[in-house]
Amino acid sequence: MDKTFISLVNKNLGIAHKVSQIYFNDQDSRLDAIQEMMYQLWKSYPSFDQRSRFSTWMYSVCLNTALTYLKKNKGNKNETLNESHHHIPNEHTADQEEQSAQLRRAISLLSSLNKAIILLYLEGHSYDEISEITGLTKSNVSVRLVRIKKELEKRLKKTFSH
Repeated sequence: MDKTFISLVNKNLGIAHKVSQIYFNDQDSRLDAIQEMMYQLWKSYPSFDQRSRFSTWMYSVCLNTALTYLKKNKGNKNETLNESHHHIPNEHTADQEEQSAQLRRAISLLSSLNKAIILLYLEGHSYDEISEITGLTKSNVSVRLVRIKKELEKRLKKTFSH
């Protein structure tokens, strides 16, 4: 079990990083959350029944862990320097980085469930997979995605019009 688990987690490690980046603003919180995700993955691995892909199961565990971690640490809101403060951006990619940062900020304002849905969608998961991971029906995922996209578009238009 140890080697298989480690191999599967290593192949899908980006999932934990993406989930933590969506839900946590500062590096310390992201690292703490990832550590908790790894612990929860290890603890629940014996119950992984292989009816779904490992990555789908891992998304589910990581998202649930992030949400639980957020609830536990709601009062601990430490604001740290933005990553852009640590280096001078390359002029070539400054616009792209700024657009990505704007999108991340807009996503960070969504509800926890909607953050999960848009993250999975942006990662290329099918509606069926998003449904399986979140526990929502496929039609509910579809409706929510339409609303999420409209909300993000509205927020981004406000940002760029200022």
